[in-house]
Amino acid sequence: MNEAAPPPVVAFDAVGFRYGDGPETLSDVSVALAPKSFHFLSGPSGAGKTTLIRLMLLAVRPTRGSLRLFGEDTSSLSGEALTALRRRMGVVFQDFRLLDHLTTYQNVALPLVVQGYEEATFRGEVVELLQWVGLGDRIGVHPPTLSGGEKQRAAIARALIARPELILADEPTGNVDPPLARRLLHLFVELNRLGTSVVLATHDVALMDRVDAGRLILLDGRLYHDP
Repeated sequence: MNEAAPPPVVAFDAVGFRYGDGPETLSDVSVALAPKSFHFLSGPSGAGKTTLIRLMLLAVRPTRGSLRLFGEDTSSLSGEALTALRRRMGVVFQDFRLLDHLTTYQNVALPLVVQGYEEATFRGEVVELLQWVGLGDRIGVHPPTLSGGEKQRAAIARALIARPELILADEPTGNVDPPLARRLLHLFVELNRLGTSVVLATHDVALMDRVDAGRLILLDGRLYHDP
């Protein structure tokens, strides 16, 4: 007997969203993203890419329609259940959001510390992950001494440390030069090859052309899916 296929990691059904009483930022968004898939999210500035990612992160809720994450209807979940869903995701922001008073190691380890894990259970994994993203020699320094590219790689490592099933990256290559953007893209591709679903928001068409991946295109508040 064949096992049932796993549910989409993200499924929007006729989702609309507006801030306050303003016009809809997103209208009738319907899409399902399969486990272990890689998708670029593109569109002009102001098209709603960040809003779509915030919906996936449950930072905001749909004004109408339904949103399911990992097969769960998010409209009826308790606060504790929503927190559990968020922990199955990692997020990488364009502005890094590192804490300057913590070392690179401490920034990356922070999600595990917040969840109550003892350092002895994760130290080796944090060090190994920092080596994987090319920061093995920057473990003990603070963010103000890191370059922009190093900060972005630290932010990627922080998003990965809890082994999320889905990574959401909001313009992670927007503030770096093309060679480094390609290196960062390679990290996301390798991560996807290892089994993590990836949604990477970018306006860089040349970067998207380097990878055979699905494309989610936002135009005038509507989402077009090119699988």
